[in-house]
Amino acid sequence: MTDKGYRNPGLMIETADLEAELGTDNLRIIDCNVVMKVKPDGGYEIRPGRDDYNEAHIPDACFLDLLTELSDDHPTLRFMMPSAEQFARIIGGAGIGDQHRIVLYSRGANFWATRLFLMFRALGFDNCRVLNGGWDKWSAEGRPTTTDVPDWPAATFTPHPRPGQIIGKDEVLAAVRRKDTCLINALTPQMFSGETLNAAYGRPGHIEGSVNLYAYELIDKADNTFVDAATMTEKFNAIGALDKGNIITYCGGGISATTDSFALLLLGRDDVALYDGSMTEWGPDESLPMGKTA
Repeated sequence: MTDKGYRNPGLMIETADLEAELGTDNLRIIDCNVVMKVKPDGGYEIRPGRDDYNEAHIPDACFLDLLTELSDDHPTLRFMMPSAEQFARIIGGAGIGDQHRIVLYSRGANFWATRLFLMFRALGFDNCRVLNGGWDKWSAEGRPTTTDVPDWPAATFTPHPRPGQIIGKDEVLAAVRRKDTCLINALTPQMFSGETLNAAYGRPGHIEGSVNLYAYELIDKADNTFVDAATMTEKFNAIGALDKGNIITYCGGGISATTDSFALLLLGRDDVALYDGSMTEWGPDESLPMGKTA
């Protein structure tokens, strides 16, 4: 692994190291990409990345659907954390169990992989790594790909839920009132300030008292890898995050914020929670306090 100064570098694996591990016992690689495209009339077109997976993927990788299979069937919110029972059933049915070493990847900024990583973490599973740079870096380097789909026998995945990892609006509201937690908004500065508005968020601006670190500032645009620890630390210090004892990240729907969460874990913080419903839940609820700077 390239040494970028992270306190917890073992949360990631580099492309060359994963290629060297292909075919080894107990390795399970998961492509968990979701395709999101902005529609001309606003909002998003969202679909599982299975078609891209079928065209080409990393050898020995399976595909898991974060949009439907690994999300709670919520009436209004997408990508909400499923029950431990649902998660275990899907993971075990895919042939992934307690004894396996898991590597996750997606496309672009790789935040679908960090989202699934935090889900595994919330259910007490730690033998899991994110492929640094994801599919984009792997394919750009000309590493092997395939269309073959692995046929793994069903396995047993045993969840051990950890409270406080992926949280709801009540916990966030309590933190806002206590003022003892750094709330980090991972959306664009324009969205944070209220200059622009996603209609799904109901109101412009951000959760009252929160600060802004756009998720893409933590990603090297050249190869979609995470920036080094010094750069991360500088960015988190600039918003006062590392001075607080507790941190909550959020975004629009609990996806890109996982980039901020994962970066903090790389730096050695373990007191980081993800607000699952994020602005899609918070914004439309007029009873919840908002901040706005534009």
